[in-house]
Amino acid sequence: MSRNKPHAYKLRLARALKANSPIPAWVIIKTRRRITVNPLRRDWRRQNLKV
Repeated sequence: MSRNKPHAYKLRLARALKANSPIPAWVIIKTRRRITVNPLRRDWRRQNLKV
């Protein structure tokens, strides 16, 4: 990937990076374990981004 990226593309990559984190522990406690995993989690080797 090139070093120089368009700003909009960089923003989309940053958004995907933030969405890749696990959900906080307080969310699991507050929802009484109804929500335990983040459906947006992905591994960089297994799934490509469509940005």
